[in-house]
Amino acid sequence: MTMPNFFVVGAQKCGTTSLYYYLDQHPEVYMSPVKEPHFFDYDEGEMPDFGGPSVPPPGITSMGEYQALFEGVRDEVAVGEASPTYLYLPGTEERLRRHAPGAKAIAVLRDPAERAYSAFLHTVRSGREPLDDFSRALREEDGRIRDGWHPLFHYRSRGFYHGQIERYLWAFGEDRVRVYLYEDLRDKPLRVLQDAFRFLGADASFVPNTSTRYNASGIPRNKTVSAMMRRANVLTPALKKILPPAVRQRIKGRIFAKAPPLRQDDRRELVEGYRGDILKLQDLLGRDLSGWLG
Repeated sequence: MTMPNFFVVGAQKCGTTSLYYYLDQHPEVYMSPVKEPHFFDYDEGEMPDFGGPSVPPPGITSMGEYQALFEGVRDEVAVGEASPTYLYLPGTEERLRRHAPGAKAIAVLRDPAERAYSAFLHTVRSGREPLDDFSRALREEDGRIRDGWHPLFHYRSRGFYHGQIERYLWAFGEDRVRVYLYEDLRDKPLRVLQDAFRFLGADASFVPNTSTRYNASGIPRNKTVSAMMRRANVLTPALKKILPPAVRQRIKGRIFAKAPPLRQDDRRELVEGYRGDILKLQDLLGRDLSGWLG
């Protein structure tokens, strides 16, 4: 049975959807037809009883179903999937190592304050976030985590990247982990992708179409649309089977408006909380991350 030999492990709202579609264009790369299987979030057959607003469980719940995602593999040299929870949830790196020994991991990281705000906008857009104020959602986060809310609502907590990356470096080894920055994927996508192709053993001269930006955050243009979001989510899987990804992005552009920028007070609070973690991550990666501290 075919298993992936690489995983895009996150982080959420850091460009992983775009990366998935860009990688999928390469003739030597096979990406799971389900973009986010989330199969290795937890041990097989185990699913926490989450508190808070309902979040649909992963549709892939057994190893047989998971391996069936890769029945279409032919002679591709790189076989992968992208589940952005894998980086955050402790123990996932061990499950991946156990079930796919020798596999590689790709992570994309974004300014954690901006990532937290984008994640909040994402849950607002989907109709799951009961609050419309980011500051208040941050104040509620510790209590939500104690009450067992789904990781989707862990806006601040998911931005402490240092420990998350360190776990993967320890479990996989430095030569099998590649970490990119969201800013590089956004501004220099071809450079990032050619490096990723080389990392995966695919032909690095291939040039994918990177003109579409996928899954960008936004806010509903009116309250009626906002109220319909939860119902619309039920229809999304069916629409995905009918409409090409680029067409879905254009439709979303008509429904959602560009979100207002992160408030400076919220940014200052987040940056101060992240400062120590960012400095440790900077040393770990050997990258200048001072821009995240502004």
